[in-house]
Amino acid sequence: MSGLIALLDDVAALAKVAAASLDDVVAQASKAGAKAAGAVIDDAAVTPKYVQGFEASRELPIVWRIAKGSIKNKLLILLPVALLLASFAPWMIPPLLMLGGAYLCFEGAEKILHVFFPGDHGHTEKKELPATAAHLEEAKVSGAIKTDFILSAEIMTIALAALPPNSVAFQAVALALVAVGITVLVYGSVALIVKADDVGLHLAGEGRLSATRALGRGIVRWMPAFMKLLTIVGTAAMLWVGGSIILHSLEELGVGGPVHLIHGIAAGVAHTLNVAQGFVEWFVTATLDGIFGLVLGLVIVPVVTRATALMHQLRS
Repeated sequence: MSGLIALLDDVAALAKVAAASLDDVVAQASKAGAKAAGAVIDDAAVTPKYVQGFEASRELPIVWRIAKGSIKNKLLILLPVALLLASFAPWMIPPLLMLGGAYLCFEGAEKILHVFFPGDHGHTEKKELPATAAHLEEAKVSGAIKTDFILSAEIMTIALAALPPNSVAFQAVALALVAVGITVLVYGSVALIVKADDVGLHLAGEGRLSATRALGRGIVRWMPAFMKLLTIVGTAAMLWVGGSIILHSLEELGVGGPVHLIHGIAAGVAHTLNVAQGFVEWFVTATLDGIFGLVLGLVIVPVVTRATALMHQLRS
C-alpha cells in the first residue's frame, strides 16, 4: 500500500510538472503570437477580397479551403524550417526577420501610394480571368494560399524570435499552438466578415423585433466602413510592426542608435505630459516605428517596381 501511495504521489508530481510546462508553452505561444500582430491583422484584412464576386453559397467553402492551405503552410513547411533554423542556423533569424519586416514596410507603403496615386506599384497580377467559375475559384484559392504563405512565414519567424531559448520539443509545440491559434483567429474572423452582410440582410428582412431589423440594417450600412477601417488599421499595423522589426534587428546586430533615439524621444514626451506615461511612451514609440517603416517602404517600392519591370523585359 505504501508503495502504491508513493507511486500515486510520483504520478501527481509528474502531472503537476506537465501542467506547468503546458501552461508555460501556452503562455510563451501567446506572447509570441502577439508579436506578429501586424501580419495577423494584414492577413485578416487581405483575405476577404478573395471571395468577392462569388455566390454567397461559395464564400465559406472558399474561406475553408484557404484556411486548410494556411495550416498546411504553417505546420508542414514553415514549422520544420523554423525548427531547423533555431537548431542549426540561429544567426539567420535576424536577417530573415529584417526581410519580413521590409516586406511589411513595402506592403504598407504600397497601399498608401495606391490611395494617393492609383496605379501599379510593383504588384503584377494577371489580367486574364479563367473562363469558368470553377477555374476562377481555383485560381483565387491558389493565389490566396500563396499570399498566405508569405504572411505565415513572417508570423512564424516573428513568433520563433519571440520564444525564449528552450528545447526543440518546447519550440515545436509553442510554434504549433501559434500556427493553429492564429489560423483559427484569422479565418474565423474572415468567415464572420464575409457573411456579415448576409446576416444583416436576414435580420433586416426576417427579424421579428424592430430592434433586430434595425440591427440588421445597421450591419449592412456599416460593413463597408468597417472594411475600410480594417484596411487602415492593418496598414498602420504593418508599418509599425515592420519598422519595429527592422529597428530591433539592427540593435541585435550592434546598430542600436535608432532604437535608443526613438526610446529617448518617447520617454521625453511621456515625461513632459506626465499623464498615462506608459501608454504615451508606447504610442510615441509605435508612431515613430511606423514612420520609420513608411519611409523605408517608400524607398523599397521604386526598387521593387524597377526590378519587376526588368524581369518582364527579360521574359519578353
